[in-house]
Amino acid sequence: MAAVGALVKKAWSVRRFVVLLCAPLALVPVLLSLPPKEGRCLYVILLMALYWCTEALPLAVTALLPIVLFPFLGILPSNKVCPQYFLDTNFLFLSGLIMASAIEEWNLHRRIALRVLMLVGVQPARLILGMMLTTSFLSMWLSNTASTAMMLPIANAILKSLFGEKDTSKDMNRENEENQASLQQNKLYTVPTEMQFLASTEDKDLTEEKEVTSDVLSDLKKEEEYKTNIWKGFLISIPYAASIGGTATLTGTAPNLILLGQLKSYFPECDVVNFGSWFMFAFPLMLIFLLLGWLWISILYGGINLRGWRTKKSNIRVDAEARAREVIKEDYQKLGPTKFAEQAIFFFFCMFAIMLFSRDPKFIPGWASLFAPGFISDAVTGITIVIILFFFPSQKPSFRWWFDLKAPNTETQPLLTWRKAQETVPWNIILLLGGGFAMAKGCEESGLSVWIGGRLHPLEGVPPPVAVILITIVIALFTEFASNTATIIIFLPVLAELAIRLKVNPLYLMIPGTIGCSYAFMLPVSTPPNSIAFSSGHLMVKDMARTGLLMNLMGVLLLSLAMNTWAKSIFQLGTFPAWANIHAENATSLLTAVENVTLSALNKI
Repeated sequence: MAAVGALVKKAWSVRRFVVLLCAPLALVPVLLSLPPKEGRCLYVILLMALYWCTEALPLAVTALLPIVLFPFLGILPSNKVCPQYFLDTNFLFLSGLIMASAIEEWNLHRRIALRVLMLVGVQPARLILGMMLTTSFLSMWLSNTASTAMMLPIANAILKSLFGEKDTSKDMNRENEENQASLQQNKLYTVPTEMQFLASTEDKDLTEEKEVTSDVLSDLKKEEEYKTNIWKGFLISIPYAASIGGTATLTGTAPNLILLGQLKSYFPECDVVNFGSWFMFAFPLMLIFLLLGWLWISILYGGINLRGWRTKKSNIRVDAEARAREVIKEDYQKLGPTKFAEQAIFFFFCMFAIMLFSRDPKFIPGWASLFAPGFISDAVTGITIVIILFFFPSQKPSFRWWFDLKAPNTETQPLLTWRKAQETVPWNIILLLGGGFAMAKGCEESGLSVWIGGRLHPLEGVPPPVAVILITIVIALFTEFASNTATIIIFLPVLAELAIRLKVNPLYLMIPGTIGCSYAFMLPVSTPPNSIAFSSGHLMVKDMARTGLLMNLMGVLLLSLAMNTWAKSIFQLGTFPAWANIHAENATSLLTAVENVTLSALNKI
């Protein structure tokens, strides 16, 4: 097995080296087939897309290529490229990451998760619902990967109390080896979980089998199938809930912030999308999708039995549910009484959400209207709150200290230290966002986005509602094999120009594309949360494929429903806005200039 792993690793290294060397040469014809500036920009974008999809370089390193290639190729000067890596959108995302670090530092997320599970009950269907609700809520504020990695050990402990140690056979062991080989080949994320321990243990104290009737054997077989299905339902529900929950807030996942940043680049006058308006649109969509996803997973894996819902539960299941209830209660009690630091973090977390939501909710004047227009953004709000975390004390301050001269002068630990923030904040995502914004700026300045728009004439006759469905399907399928961040960076400029051609509000196409790239449920390689759940060794690709297929279809249809109902009133999608009209006029003039340059070049030839 070790030899196979080494061979796979070596093959991957060779493939990466080949892609790094051959991709720049293979894309040279792009430079010759387009006008000079547009061709050079497209060359850089295709090179970055190829590196992102193959991961020949780390994603964050690929995102730094515009800093080098744009100035050298004469596309953009460095003083226009570098600022794209630190826009206010990046700082909004950074504020969310720092807040998440503080929540994890004091185990507030674990207390919330266990409390929710105590409230929903311990029946399998209810526990799956509790897991999905908790994971989606945490994913709104933490990263999808962190939410999944945190919830899986809790799920494993509950499953162990419900069913005991899961029996494993030689077939299962062989299946686990194949899964691990797949993980190494695809460089998926792995986390140590109790499930891996349970899968490797064998019951040493088995008594001799006694004669049993065929009915008892049948019941035992059904119970084993039920146990296996519930186990899979638990594991698969957590990454799905993380992906769905991340769409509910602007800071929940990187593609949402990339949309915001590219809107400011392409349409500077657009002020419709902010934290509050996005939440009003995406949160109801998330709840509906989460509920339907829970029903589908529960029915598919036996959490809800439509045929035997009136049958009485066996004593084995009653005892198992009682044990699970005790496990959850015991884990919650281990956390001890609520600490002052947890209360403070919860207060600032609520302030963080409330102030972002109420800054400019659109349907009423927000608190930002008290200041000069255009000066206060979501980034200002988020950074203001997280700065407080670095000096607010983690222990309840004593006012007697000020009047007691003999009191010891001990330094109080703040809610979050900078060292902890450095260790836990994924800084590579900040660079990845910046690379996307730099790419969008290059498309705009070079005229490439206009050139792409000029090639979209065949799509001008497509009805906008049909375009929404097609866009969501294409992007959801594409992101099954590529990073969702890289996917949305590539597609958003095309969607913006397509909307201009169709004479519809650009948000009508760009928002479905953004959310659609989070609907990747069918493969382990689709998202890091899927990879984490798959690495437990108890899920197969076919389990994710059959469950994720209907999840993808539900996501596409629900998103189309949302865009044609309540999103229209929130984002004024029924009209072609003035901020898009200005861009369209500029694009038309640029397109005429590009065509003249192209024709003159052809005449010289």
